[in-house]
Amino acid sequence: MITPQKDKKFGLPHVILILGLSILLCGEAYFGYRLHTDSMEQEQIKEDYSMSNNITFGLFSVDQWRDRMTEVINDQVHDFKLTNAQKKDLQKQVEEELHGLITKTAAEINKPQKSLGGKLKKLAFNSFVDTTDIQKQVPSFAKTIIDKVNSPASHKRLKSIATTKIDQLANETYDSTSVANAAVTKYLYKKYRVSNPAEFNKQINSRLAAIRTVTYNYAYAMLGCVLFALCLWWFMRKQVQLQTTLFVMSLLFAFILLAVGITASIIEVDARIESLNFMLLGEKVTFENQVLFFQSKSILDIVEVLVKQPKPDAVVVGVLMLVFIIILPVLRIIAKGIHLLSSKKLAENKVVKYLTFESGKWDMADVMVVGILMTYIGLNGILKSQLSNLNVHNSLLTTTTANDTSLQPGYFIFVVYVVFEMLLSYILKRMTNDHVSDQESDPLS
Repeated sequence: MITPQKDKKFGLPHVILILGLSILLCGEAYFGYRLHTDSMEQEQIKEDYSMSNNITFGLFSVDQWRDRMTEVINDQVHDFKLTNAQKKDLQKQVEEELHGLITKTAAEINKPQKSLGGKLKKLAFNSFVDTTDIQKQVPSFAKTIIDKVNSPASHKRLKSIATTKIDQLANETYDSTSVANAAVTKYLYKKYRVSNPAEFNKQINSRLAAIRTVTYNYAYAMLGCVLFALCLWWFMRKQVQLQTTLFVMSLLFAFILLAVGITASIIEVDARIESLNFMLLGEKVTFENQVLFFQSKSILDIVEVLVKQPKPDAVVVGVLMLVFIIILPVLRIIAKGIHLLSSKKLAENKVVKYLTFESGKWDMADVMVVGILMTYIGLNGILKSQLSNLNVHNSLLTTTTANDTSLQPGYFIFVVYVVFEMLLSYILKRMTNDHVSDQESDPLS
């Protein structure tokens, strides 16, 4: 195969083209760098959020249930007050108890006595005590007891006893997550300079919203730079002497797309219970923002995870991904540049020619694009199905779930790289074929 004709003269048009594309290339590199750093920051913030709001420290934590139940019971104790109906019922029960006590006492004293002391007690009791009269006074005794129990001082004393006992039981109820939860909470609150969960969640949501907007803006800016470079091919389609320079610069654009595409987050899996509400002793108990699962990975992260797995098959898959999705595309970009810029001898080298024209069938970047998309569709469908089963809405329990699984800007950048690389391969073949045609028409060239 014959390489395209190198530019015979490197003149002012080449310098202007290189300078213009260099500015555009620097812009793409800057936007790509910011997209990468913002993607990493977003991933870290969401990991912090998911750690703080993990269901292990919330809905599945004995401590959280203890705190909520203790609060409800304490509120019930502090707000406790006998109603008139309850007073009447309680007085009736007290009267029954007093009547029974008097009857039982009288029967005990009036039973046959064998000892002299017992006989004297019986005689004195029957002489001075009229059980019928005492029975008539039972209602007034019962009312006095109820009034005493219902007095503010008694209420305060009883509530204090009940609260102390509840607190004692609460202190004896805990699980193994308390220490870890306290350490995580202290670290995250210090990191984000907040003092309570409401402030923490508010700041996290605010920062994530801002980062999400900026990240997509950087992605759009990168795509704009690449689109501008593609437009130059249309405007310079007849400027054959500039095409080699334009192609080499385009390879640099492709390399930046590849670098950002494999290092920025491509997919984010986020499943959570937004709220769980139920009634306990007439009071509403709520759990909010309970993260069930969160993961955010880039292509490089996926390769790293697979390679570090103890299973050999996972390691093999990770190595294959590294070779055919990361290393081979980089080698193909380099080979294209060598093929265009080097001497004819090096350009015709078998390895360079193979990487430039024949290795595309081994490049799995396009397969990765489809694989990621299918993974997203599958995961999203499974999570929607499973989370929908957790949505409950009735008078006793209300739960609302959320599936925030999404493709990230890194995926779209990687897709653009794949499309751009295909276009460059097509352009290179056209350039090569055109040069071959020129040589055939001009044997002396």
